[in-house]
Parts: sequence; C-alpha cells; structure tokens
Amino acid sequence: MRRTSDRIRPALVVAVAAALVVTGCLASDDDDRFRLGAVDLADPYVPGSGNGGYDVSHYRLAVGYDPPSDRLTGRAVLTATATQALSRFNLDLAGLDVTAVRVGSAPAEHRRDADELVVTPDAGIARGGRFTVEVDYAGVPTAKADGQLGSGGFLHTADGAVALGQPYSAATWFPVNDHPSDKATYDLEVTVPDGLEALSNGVPGERTSAGGRTTWRWSEASPMASYLAFLVIGDYRVSTGTHAGRPIVTAVPAGMPEDSPQARSLARTGEIADFLATRFGPYPFGSYGGIAVTDERIGYALETQSRPVYGPGFFRGGRPNVDVVTHELAHQWFGNSVALSRWSDIWLNEGFATYAEWLWTEHDGGRTAQQSFERQYAVTDWSRASLDPGRARLFGSAVYQRGALVVHALRRTVGDDAFFRILHTWTTERRDGNATTDDFVALAERVSGRSLRSFFDTWLTGTSAPALP
Repeated sequence: MRRTSDRIRPALVVAVAAALVVTGCLASDDDDRFRLGAVDLADPYVPGSGNGGYDVSHYRLAVGYDPPSDRLTGRAVLTATATQALSRFNLDLAGLDVTAVRVGSAPAEHRRDADELVVTPDAGIARGGRFTVEVDYAGVPTAKADGQLGSGGFLHTADGAVALGQPYSAATWFPVNDHPSDKATYDLEVTVPDGLEALSNGVPGERTSAGGRTTWRWSEASPMASYLAFLVIGDYRVSTGTHAGRPIVTAVPAGMPEDSPQARSLARTGEIADFLATRFGPYPFGSYGGIAVTDERIGYALETQSRPVYGPGFFRGGRPNVDVVTHELAHQWFGNSVALSRWSDIWLNEGFATYAEWLWTEHDGGRTAQQSFERQYAVTDWSRASLDPGRARLFGSAVYQRGALVVHALRRTVGDDAFFRILHTWTTERRDGNATTDDFVALAERVSGRSLRSFFDTWLTGTSAPALP
C-alpha cells in the first residue's frame, strides 16, 4: 500500500444451497466439546474483524452487479476446516442481506449481528472436520470509511464499481473471515452488463456472454489474504499477454491515451518484477499485472495480489511513476506471499516495499541505496516506532521510511551476501504463509549466524537515532 501523499512510494436475489463435508471423529478431551467460535480475532488494529474456530482454505464466489441500480447479488461457497469443535461460527459481512445459508446438505440457522453473520449448523462440526458453507446474499454494497487512506470497501463509480481497501474491504462484497492470518485460494466469476470489464486477481478464465450480460472468471491459486481480493468493474482498455510464461493483464480507463503516464508505468510491470526477483527470489504468483483507476476517492495504491491497483494521485506530474509500481510489486513477496499474522507487524510489508524503491532507483541509475538511507536517516523522527506503531499510525512514515532504514541497516550489519540470503530464505521458507517480526528475527539470526535481537530492538523501536552500522 502506498498513499498518494507519500512522496517516497506512491446483480436479483439468489436462493441458497450448500454442502457439508465433515471428516474425522470427535475426541473425548475437553477441547473437543462443541462450543462457539470466537467472534473476533482480538487484533486491536482491526477490532471486530476476523473470526475464530475455523480456517478457510478456499472461496468460490459468483457475483452479479448492475451499475444503474448499484445492486449486487452473490453466492459464496467457503471450504474450511474446524480448528475446534464448533457449535456455531461467524463470518464477516457488512451491509448486505442474506437470504439463506446451508452448512452441508442442510439449511443452517443464521442471523445478523451488525457486521457479523452468525451461523448455527444443524449439527456440530468436529475439530479437524472439513466443511463447506454456502451463503446467498444481495443488496446495495457499502463503502467503508478509513480516516488514513480515504474511501475503501465497495465503491459505486460513474461506470461501474471498485471494491478495494486496506486493512479490510472484502466483507463489503462477500462473507469472509476478514483477517490476513486466514489466507485462502479463490475462484471468482462476476457477471456484468455487456460492454463492461470485470477485473480481479489471478489467472483469467473463460469469458461467456448471455442475455446481454458477460461473466468474467478469475482464479487465484496461491493463498491470499482477504484484503487483497478486489473487483474493478467499468469501461477499461485491457491489455493481455504473457510474461515469463505467465499471463500478464493490465488495464487503464478506456478514454485514457495510450501514452498516458499510467499506461507507460504499467507497461514496465514485467521488467520491474524481473529485477525484484533477482533480489527477493522467484516471483511467487501465477500471473502479473496492474490496473489504473481514476476515482479520486482512491488516494492510494494497493498491492492486490498479482495485480496491484493504482489510484490517480500518483500520476499527476504527467510522467510515468515507476516508484509506485516497484513498491506494489515488491509487496507480492513482502505482504502477499509472506503475509502478516497481525497488523502490528506491518513494517514487514511496508519497510521492504519502500526499500525496494531504493534498490530500483539505484538499478535505474539514480541514487544508491546507501544515499537514500543517509538522506532518510537524517530526517527521521526516531520517537515513533516501526514495530507496533499504534492503530492511528498504521500507515505512518515510521512504518514505511523507518522500516526501510531497518532493512538497509541490517544489510550494512550482516553484509550483502548474508543479507540477500536472508531475503531469499525468508521468501522461500515462508512462501504462501504468514509470519511475525519474531519469525524474521529468528531467521535472520540463523542465516547470518549472528545475534541480532539487540539490533532489531534498537532500529525498530528505539527512541533515539541508532549508531550507523
């Protein structure tokens, strides 16, 4: 994610159906007595977001959207595994009407509690049991206010819609366990009026048309945090091809000139991704791309998995902006493939993505990474921590700029060989998973053979300028 202000980085209600598959048997210990799944994962940065008692492995989403009425219809099929014996569980869903739910072959009792969908299956689910939930829903989706980044969630636009946002947005358009600690794969089909594009994550599938409407299909086969799932619907000029044997899909608004700053910037996606692979390890996903939008409410760029979305503010100068493209592509490794377990560790996303900008600038003939480090070191407010910055500063400069300082200081401390082995090992061993700062410190110590806890404490949370390494 980059905010525009950061100069250094950028349809018809449908009935319900479902199937329940439960495997395994109940054990006899107290932990396997049926009980309620937690209604909140207790992450203080996103209160009320996420739910406990199960782990989702796959979302199959079929949605229809009618721009004139701003009406969304959907069927979501979630495949999950119970991490405890469940008598009831919750899903996050904001502002949409649920017509029915089935857990297994039986209808399930359900009710709404604010932005929670509370589901009570007709029989308990054993710990370790694999089950599916189908939810049919409809309504006019809503945006989600976020004071730091501007509007997010499902935004109705002049020619369609954009569903986007961090730290959450998914619950505004489908039922979800809305926390990055529960990653899953996705299959999406979205039906819109003929003549509109419907873009999303992953590999494009077959496109079909009937009755004046077109259904677009997308598949993300690598586990993805829910806030990285997106929809862009509207009149776009879509470019498709392959890069390094994978599909690459980019899009800009149809009326935008072919030589616009946005189009010229997105055209360098493959080149920049290839450079980052030399520093971070193999590109982690099955497709590439990027989408430029013009809605002024989107004052940020977001690293939506495999295909970042860029707000208009990054291109006002009339020139391409490769810094923001570099930043969001770096997140494909740091933040997407290796995702957060908790939001307090967001520097692991933003510090590395900002550092990637420094690496690209040097590679492209500009300042060296060391020069960028020295300039940022001199103007940093060391009273603000990179680690656990507080909810109000989730996207503050300490997370981005001081976070990048930590990364370069680590390089200076352990040397280039150990540093890049640390990065490659991290992106390899933690690929498709989640991690914490403690995990990174432990790995850095193992790979470098050095004790680094004091180093990280000083550079991440110390309140005065550290000695230069």
